Amino acid sequence: MNRKELDPESSPAARFGAQIRELRERRGWTQDHLATLTGYSAVHVSAVETGRKPPTERFARRLDLAFETPERFEREWRSAGRRVLFEGFGDYLRSEADAVALRLFEINIVPSLLQTPAYARAYQEARVRRGRATQQQAEERLTMLFHRQQRIHQHPAPRVHAVIDEGCLHRTIGGRDVLVEQLLHLEELTVHPQFVIQVSPFSLGEDRPFAHPITLLTMPNRAHLGYGEIQGRGFLQRDPEPLSEWAGEYDQLQVEALSRAASREFIRRVRRSFEHD
Repeated sequence: MNRKELDPESSPAARFGAQIRELRERRGWTQDHLATLTGYSAVHVSAVETGRKPPTERFARRLDLAFETPERFEREWRSAGRRVLFEGFGDYLRSEADAVALRLFEINIVPSLLQTPAYARAYQEARVRRGRATQQQAEERLTMLFHRQQRIHQHPAPRVHAVIDEGCLHRTIGGRDVLVEQLLHLEELTVHPQFVIQVSPFSLGEDRPFAHPITLLTMPNRAHLGYGEIQGRGFLQRDPEPLSEWAGEYDQLQVEALSRAASREFIRRVRRSFEHD
């Protein structure tokens, strides 16, 4: 059997996987046995152990139960998450997975859940070139993003409402061809029953409510959570008072933004301008 050698220093995922392998082999367990103890498949155990799939908090907790190592793997998961994600984003991801509705607003780039693979990769590769992330970190972010995108298309799927600032449509991330593909993807989403896509035009000026990207989640119990990012730092908002203000401003943004049909036509015009540039 081929055995993939792990370099624990190459990435947080590899470090996490190396710890699983070390403890599993010390116990004399096979991957199949660990899979049985955790309730996951052997394929999943292998993928996390070899660093091909990032661990989840749920899997980390199952590992602690199987190995009888209280919070060891959960702490490692949280530590790994801090190296790859903005502060607060790990907490947000756990809530996003359970949400029944998502309301998004983005200023600088197309919201990540609506990005094409080429667009997402171009954005992450730019971070690597600027020295803001390693190649491994970029790959882990992309893997995590693609898992999130798959999840919102699974049944039952959450309803997604995205208001996109006009600037997102003009910023040529990845070059003209990548942007054209991304804009075409947005056009297709505007007629998808699960999605509502609206454009916030430059003409709103100072009347645009938000100065930074935000996300509002509606949970199965109808509770609301919010997530925002400012200067590279993320925060999960649970306080009802600011959440009520965010919700009110988002409602106003929906009213002021272009309608669903007008947004589709607006995106189409921008795409065609790039195609004929």
